[in-house]
Amino acid sequence: MKLYALSVVRKDIKSKALVSAYDLQSFGYFQRSSVKEFMQFTGQILVERTRTNERASVKENEYICHVFVRSDSLGGVIISDNEYPQRVVFTLLNKVLEDFSQKISPSVWKTAEPNTIVWPECEKYLQDYQNPREADAMTKVQAELDETKIVLHNTIEAVLERGEKLDDLVEKSEGLTMQSKAFYKTAKKTNSCCSIQ
Repeated sequence: MKLYALSVVRKDIKSKALVSAYDLQSFGYFQRSSVKEFMQFTGQILVERTRTNERASVKENEYICHVFVRSDSLGGVIISDNEYPQRVVFTLLNKVLEDFSQKISPSVWKTAEPNTIVWPECEKYLQDYQNPREADAMTKVQAELDETKIVLHNTIEAVLERGEKLDDLVEKSEGLTMQSKAFYKTAKKTNSCCSIQ
């Protein structure tokens, strides 16, 4: 999962990138300037063609260009690989545009020339979100839940591999009351009538 570019763009008849950050280390040294130029061009075209208050994702080979344009004509563009989660991309775009609009006044960005605004947070966002599991709380929680499921599954399998049966464990248990043991046996008998053998 990889983010290659993050740009804040002013939507207009000819959109202008206000500030951009790139991570082009995976490209050859002599390719980087061309790749950067093409990514910036693609982002600007997509912002021009995206309606306000609309989100769009456009796939091109192994890359996806994600765009969001707000009602104030401030747009955001992220170029990622196919594996990067779309929900995390649009969460990031919302954060970036909100943060940008709070720190840079509209009077500045509406009249600024392309790529003249200095806003170091753009680079920081691009780096912080390279690993979506670390950057996004929901993705992080989901990953932890997935790991927990695997651990629990492996633990149950390990118990069964040793030849232990749940029935034996219930019988031997001192932690269960007689009422709980009776409930377990009744539930097992009730469910066994419906099983297909």
